[in-house]
Amino acid sequence: MCYSAQIRADYTKFVRRYGATIDIKDFYRLYWLRQQDGKAKVPRALDAAFLDDPATAELHPLIHAHASAEATRLEQELFAQRTRLAKAERILAGDKPTKKAADDQRIATSKIARAQARLAELKRPPGDDDARIYPGYYAPVMVVERGERVIKPMRYQCRPRGKPADYDRKYPGTYNARRDNLEGFWRDQFGHTHGVAVLTAFHEHVPRHAAEGRSLEPGEKESTVVLEFRPDPPQDMLVACLWSHWTGPDGEELLSFAAITDDPPPEVAAAGHDRCIIPIKPEYLDTWLNPDPSNLAAQYAILDDRERPYYGHRLAA
Repeated sequence: MCYSAQIRADYTKFVRRYGATIDIKDFYRLYWLRQQDGKAKVPRALDAAFLDDPATAELHPLIHAHASAEATRLEQELFAQRTRLAKAERILAGDKPTKKAADDQRIATSKIARAQARLAELKRPPGDDDARIYPGYYAPVMVVERGERVIKPMRYQCRPRGKPADYDRKYPGTYNARRDNLEGFWRDQFGHTHGVAVLTAFHEHVPRHAAEGRSLEPGEKESTVVLEFRPDPPQDMLVACLWSHWTGPDGEELLSFAAITDDPPPEVAAAGHDRCIIPIKPEYLDTWLNPDPSNLAAQYAILDDRERPYYGHRLAA
């Protein structure tokens, strides 16, 4: 499974290198919805890339408004938790300390630290970690629309067209599509709706002992760590994806995608993980983005003749 990934947030590279255009309408809709309920998760690095581009000026007010609203929410959370902490500490310092006061002290202290960290994060310039996506986050995905390469915002967890909204909860692993199940579970997308996400790294949960190149010690309980896998030398990866345009009974819409995964190369397997994304070669981009459902063999051939970088790994931050 691809637990998380690091996107190429600088979408201008799509335009410059791959001749794609950005679907401003869909990005505006995403940012407008985020401003309404705050639920849509967008990497800060993508926000920053848009803010650096005068051509996307219509998105700027929505991005600034969201950042301001998030800062206000965090300030209000800090005030509420500091008040809760002060009350708990007064009780604990008195003659009749209670378990509730002790719990409030612990919880408030933890929430204060999280809010302060999040506020500090909002104030600093975006870094590499701000380009990471997790299941449920939105990322730029390249597709073909009316014969042109287009970049659209899609949620990293695919909800196939025609499925109920609670499909996400019933099938939480639909952010990855196994290569050996493309004509099974993914038959309505494979050969029909293909996309590409440009990634620079991916992250996986792996057993700690496997990551350390050893066996479990007698009596040792298995634990996991998160490893970052990055091509060496560094490079952008055109990762093969499947996507869907879902429409709900009330007219709500969702663009979402899943990354195709396969058996890992030796260095990823040696680090303790059993799956890997599939970067396709640039010369196959048009064929992949314009699939012929009557010739699935051609699509499998692209996945087989993939880019095969060496993946170095390290503990993720």
